[in-house]
Amino acid sequence: MTRRKGMFRQVLERPLGVVVLSVLGLFYLIALFADFLSPYETSDQDLQKTYHPPTAVFWDDGGLQVQRYELADPEVMGYAKIEGEGAPIQFFARGFEYRLLGLIPMDRHLFQVEAPDRIFLLGSDETGRDNFSRLLFGSRISLSIGLVGISIIMVFGFMIGGFAGYFGGFFDSVTMRFIELVMAIPGLYLLLVLRSTFPEHLSPAQTFFLIVLILSFLAWGGTARIIRGMTLSLRNRQFVLAAEVLGQSSWKIIWKHILPNVFSYLIVAASLSIPGFILGEAALSFLGLGIQEPSASWGLMLSQAQDMKVFMLNFWWLLIPAAAIFVTVIAFNVLGDVLRDIVDPKQKFLNR
Repeated sequence: MTRRKGMFRQVLERPLGVVVLSVLGLFYLIALFADFLSPYETSDQDLQKTYHPPTAVFWDDGGLQVQRYELADPEVMGYAKIEGEGAPIQFFARGFEYRLLGLIPMDRHLFQVEAPDRIFLLGSDETGRDNFSRLLFGSRISLSIGLVGISIIMVFGFMIGGFAGYFGGFFDSVTMRFIELVMAIPGLYLLLVLRSTFPEHLSPAQTFFLIVLILSFLAWGGTARIIRGMTLSLRNRQFVLAAEVLGQSSWKIIWKHILPNVFSYLIVAASLSIPGFILGEAALSFLGLGIQEPSASWGLMLSQAQDMKVFMLNFWWLLIPAAAIFVTVIAFNVLGDVLRDIVDPKQKFLNR
């Protein structure tokens, strides 16, 4: 625990570390409170307002109002402002029911407008669904899939790599050959093959865990190989040999003496591996093999924006999920670089 706190403090001492932690912290808070922040459900459609541009917000009559629009050109979905008309924004108003943090029944939302008016902060899609709400709900899947997946990788990678490096012999040989076989197959093709072997019609929860398992299966081998190499270097250290002489069990030695010495690597590897899960889910959903309706994820939203109409008519707001993926992946990569600089002995020496 001391080592973890020390590493966290060192990240906060670096300006770049503070920035990326703030960005990631904000994203995960938004995902956690998506129900409260979203004015509409992901499946709430309005076919009279398809491809609606982001609505303007202005101050009038002592409060914030959302601009009213009319469909001026149905052929190109061109909307025009109705000058002088707006709908007041209601804060903490009642809306669809949900459970805050999955526990507390609630129906209050940060902001709403009274029907039939609609507020589209990030526009609407081809069926009139609010992009802002879908982006917030989609962040839950796109952000959590990395945390769940990396937890699986860290556990299996450490256990299999640690045992292979500590015991060696037949188990080590078989494990390493299997890992090399998996890593020799191009990742994208293996990803598509594994996904296509499972039923297409699954519940959102089943699809989520299926994607996590597939991505974890593709990624755990690299972590296990590095942990094996680190364990081999620690295997003959004096503190490990002393623990063996004292009669400690193999599991206790691995847990108390090997894990603390590879923990820093696991933290760095986790932060650098999470973007792979986010991009993997986005790729599967973009190809129609990942998260399906009525759920929402950033990859699924991008797949629905690949219609040529989006580009020809400049419906740019439908590409905002790509920006969210880009910022998240860059933030995790930068965080991994910061952590790597902290745990790298050479970098520590240069900074003195």
